[in-house]
Amino acid sequence: MFNKRLLSEFKENKILVVGMVITQWLSLLANVLLIYTMSDFIMKVFNRQVESRDIYILAITAITVMAVRTVMNSLNSSLSFKASTGVKKRLRQMIFEKLMRLGSGYKEKLQTAEAVQITTEGVEQLEIYFAKYIPQFFYSLLAPLTLFLIVGRMSLKVAVVLLICVPLIPVSIVAVQKFAKKMLSKYWGTYTELGDSFLESIQALTTLKIYQADKRYAKKMDDEAEKFRKITMKVLIMQLNSVSIMDMIAYGGAALGIILTVLEWQAAGINLAQSIFIIMVSAEFFLPLRLLGSFFHIAMNGNAAADKIFKLLDCEEIQDTENVNWNMGDIVCENVSYTYPDKEDAVLRNVSFNIPQNELTAIVGESGCGKSTFVSLLMKERRDYTGKITIGGNELDEISGDMLRRHITRISHDAYIFYGTLYDNLKMGNPAADRKQMEEALRLVDMYDTVSEKGGLDMAIEEKGANLSGGQKQRIAMARAILHDSDVYVFDEATSNVDVESENKIMEVVDKLSKTKTVIVIYHRLANVKNADNIIVLKDGIICEQGNHNLLIEKNGHYARLYNTQKKLETVIQ
Repeated sequence: MFNKRLLSEFKENKILVVGMVITQWLSLLANVLLIYTMSDFIMKVFNRQVESRDIYILAITAITVMAVRTVMNSLNSSLSFKASTGVKKRLRQMIFEKLMRLGSGYKEKLQTAEAVQITTEGVEQLEIYFAKYIPQFFYSLLAPLTLFLIVGRMSLKVAVVLLICVPLIPVSIVAVQKFAKKMLSKYWGTYTELGDSFLESIQALTTLKIYQADKRYAKKMDDEAEKFRKITMKVLIMQLNSVSIMDMIAYGGAALGIILTVLEWQAAGINLAQSIFIIMVSAEFFLPLRLLGSFFHIAMNGNAAADKIFKLLDCEEIQDTENVNWNMGDIVCENVSYTYPDKEDAVLRNVSFNIPQNELTAIVGESGCGKSTFVSLLMKERRDYTGKITIGGNELDEISGDMLRRHITRISHDAYIFYGTLYDNLKMGNPAADRKQMEEALRLVDMYDTVSEKGGLDMAIEEKGANLSGGQKQRIAMARAILHDSDVYVFDEATSNVDVESENKIMEVVDKLSKTKTVIVIYHRLANVKNADNIIVLKDGIICEQGNHNLLIEKNGHYARLYNTQKKLETVIQ
């Protein structure tokens, strides 16, 4: 019934849970007092012994009880709100921080849709778990015991029978727990698959339309939606059946208590006031546990969500140690090899080369030769390589990921532009940068005049930079990178999705940066790397050639063949 880890993670909520239980218990005692007063009044009415004093007592008691219940309900709601909001805030913070520590590698652990779902609906389920289920669990144990002590003073036999019937509800809950846990786990799995398919279809909608594959993907989503509908119906049927069983036990137990009470009254074991009191409170023995049964299904759903959340939080992280001070110098690779976990063949094999400080180095080759893999190793996005990588004489393993990100900036072809203003996007590069510095960065990437016509730094940016062209987005990303003022800049296919004009302007900025910074470029289009100080040519995971453009052309090897082939194709296209 409980997830022990959840309780241990949120120890600070214990005081709030205790407070909610106490408020419910005090409301119960107030209700018991009102019922007792009413029972006594009804007996006096039956015996024609009512006095004006009795009416006053009943009225004052009713007003007092209503006031107490109102205050207690208000306090309970306030404590419940604090518990739920605290849990939501902390869980989402824990998930976000975990994803940040995992970086882009989180996609190897779970799908994006699943991350979104557990952060939203999964956390919402746990909100109800802490705010409703846990307090109700303890109250449902306290309430029957309290009523047993009160009713037992009037009729021990009736009190014992009522108390014996109470555990039948949690027994029924335990009976469905194992089955429910398995089914809800399947429910969440199906839900995740549906969400992932939907997200993928939305992101690729334009592509699907171009290739007229939207109907096929719509059919796929229909099939997954039908699968989700079936598992949802199974969950609902299970919940309905268990609720029906709990209702039968609750009302059956209350009815048994009422029958015994009437028999006791007829046998003169209790008076009329006591019999009326017991009849009116008999249902109170079962209602707390009956309500707990309703929350149980929410709790099970919360437990299923918690399993997925903790699976993410428990994902292995490679601990970073910052054993050295940053010392910028040459980037040196010695006999570096790397194989992807799910592959047999190495994507890099005994690669050795030197990237001089404050020079432009290009890494080129056909797709799949290992260019981007090297960048991932350099940024510590992938580990478990063999060989040695050093920066300024310091081994990469001794440099923390945070330090690397402070001194190395990577600009990829899909650099993300955030919703908001241009100022907000540039501020990410350097929070301390002022508007003058931002404007200067925009001038360097030839974007100042363009944005000035649209509001300057206050220009509105739509989600994912939808109101910008591909080239404009890349140049804004470069301006942001320039503001970051790193020692090393890595351009990973940064011009693959832009027009020729933007590509040329980006390359101009790259050339300027290389005068004072270490710049690494990875490009498919070899015309962009003609001015590089050093070109490293990869083929099938090994270095087949190395040198400047003129030297490699003279060799007439792999690089020359790639370059000439591209040049011919571009000539034909023009």
